[in-house]
Amino acid sequence: MTTKTPARTPFTFRLSKAELVLVFITMLWGGTFLLVHNVMTVSGPMFFVGLRFAAAALFVGIFCARSLPGLTLLELKAGVVIGVSIMLGYGLQTVGLQTISSSQSAFITALYVPFVPLLQWLVLGRRPGLMPSLGIGLAFTGLMLLAGPAGGSVQFSPGEIATLVSAVAIAAEIILISNYAGKVDVRRVTVVQLATASALAFMMVVPTQERLPDFSWLLLCSAVGLGAMSAVIQVAMNWAQKSVSPTRATLIYAGEPVWAGIVGRIAGDRLPGLALLGGLLIVIAVVVSELKLKRREEKPLECTADEKEAETGL
Repeated sequence: MTTKTPARTPFTFRLSKAELVLVFITMLWGGTFLLVHNVMTVSGPMFFVGLRFAAAALFVGIFCARSLPGLTLLELKAGVVIGVSIMLGYGLQTVGLQTISSSQSAFITALYVPFVPLLQWLVLGRRPGLMPSLGIGLAFTGLMLLAGPAGGSVQFSPGEIATLVSAVAIAAEIILISNYAGKVDVRRVTVVQLATASALAFMMVVPTQERLPDFSWLLLCSAVGLGAMSAVIQVAMNWAQKSVSPTRATLIYAGEPVWAGIVGRIAGDRLPGLALLGGLLIVIAVVVSELKLKRREEKPLECTADEKEAETGL
């Protein structure tokens, strides 16, 4: 009796086009923390977030004007719900950047990495697989080391608490985008969610008693530039997460604090050894989450003619 067995290929590491787009988005995100931190010297957080997403909604609306008349009730609902999570995520993150460094903000924000699968498990009952779970564990360990630039210990200030809550909102945003992806038109939903985030942020200026800023080129250029970037990011996220699972997308996003740390170091921030170790663990977590164990498929046993006759008695 002869058996044919294919060659072993136990592990493969591949990034799809959608995943490469998410990697690029993560690099952009990492560079925004320092910019927003500097803008907080000339503007309040909610006004800046409102201006930023107003510009983003305008950019997307101009390029997607032809598709807007076809807006459905489901797309309106999806855009509003995602917009609320965007406002909470970016708004609270910007509040935190008033009192904490850009690197520290990026590190704490990235705690949404373990929040996504945990929320999926608690709310939707979806347990992550073995490799994503291992990646999540590594990412969480790395992020805890990164969260405290002063040797890895986390002592939460009001700014850090606001940033931590923003991480939960960002995790919810990722889950919501994945839930509606494939069911709605990406362009129309993106316009609605950006406009919703902008309107809610401007509305928050009143209850928070935020003072309206004076005219500043730094504020204007930063808001328009980040608005354009936000537009690209939101469209790309909605498109890419049609084929990338929330857990996998989140682990790719885990590289965000690494990029933020690099930008911060160029600007003068110096990370301690434990923080650098944490960044390395995050990179390893992303790699581990992409490893796929292929099970060996065995073909049916092929018998010779004599063996078949012996078995059947013919």
